Amino acid sequence: MTLKDGQDRKHDYLRISVTDRCNLRCIYCMGEDGIEQSSHETILSYEEIMKVVSAGAELGISKIRITGGEPLVRKNLVELVRMIAQVPGISDLAMTTNGTLLPRYAADLKKAGLDRVNISLDTLQADKYRKITRCGSLDEAMKGIEAALEHNLEPVKLNTVLIKGINDDEVLDFLHLALEKPLHIRFIEYMQIGDHDRAYSGHYLPLSFIEETAKKADLPLTPVPLPGGAGPAESYNIPGGRGTIGLIHPISKHFCESCNRLRLTAEGSLKACLYWQDEKPVRPVLHNKEALQNLIREVLAGKPVEHQMAANGKCGTVSPGTMRGMSKTGG
Repeated sequence: MTLKDGQDRKHDYLRISVTDRCNLRCIYCMGEDGIEQSSHETILSYEEIMKVVSAGAELGISKIRITGGEPLVRKNLVELVRMIAQVPGISDLAMTTNGTLLPRYAADLKKAGLDRVNISLDTLQADKYRKITRCGSLDEAMKGIEAALEHNLEPVKLNTVLIKGINDDEVLDFLHLALEKPLHIRFIEYMQIGDHDRAYSGHYLPLSFIEETAKKADLPLTPVPLPGGAGPAESYNIPGGRGTIGLIHPISKHFCESCNRLRLTAEGSLKACLYWQDEKPVRPVLHNKEALQNLIREVLAGKPVEHQMAANGKCGTVSPGTMRGMSKTGG
């Protein structure tokens, strides 16, 4: 079965936020004081999440990504991974994490059925890592990357938000990392997600900066197929490199025409677009699979043609619901 939105775009990918909590406080994700956390009663239970996964799989959802907040702070997450991996029709199960807890959980996650991970890493400098995350340890994150490689949660992709004036001087370091290790560095343009983010306009850089930096350093970026798991990245290899470089342009070259994603927030709302306010709660229909599947179709039918982030790197007028922080929406 094929699930399509109102623009005839095929949707086979569901991103599930399992918590809005996190053990870090990244500057672009939440304010310095953190967020007002949802109560445990408000967050969807694993049983409720599985009802959405099963209903979606029957409609054609085959790819699942578990996100947060930091998903590994959620108790018994390995069990949720095991349940999702057993759903007929689910062929790809991934997770986005900051990696700091992977040394503890990587082996069990792999055994439970997790295929691969994306690890958020915006710097290779310890002092800067602490500045960006406000409390994190680069050493713990690097141990998480090694754990992912050791337990074959591959391809291991690193999500690196390009932040002008903060990590733009490290582009070459990341390029060399992809040369030396089987890691897939995905540079992502800085997006203003959340009304806490007052410094957006001063920190945005288009990803043409990556291409220019590579060219000046005589590190040619050669187009290659995406390394496992379809996605919005333009993928490149540096000749002789063990990994790849991905460029994700949500602002300067948005990829809305090929979007295949549906999002389930931790509090139980379906969103068809990260940046738009529109969402529908699933709890009222969880008792009835047919009603739940109709809700999924309804949400997709109303999906906008494209998001509101302008190509010049500045956000246009946005409705209040779009301004929740990323940890409250799901990365």
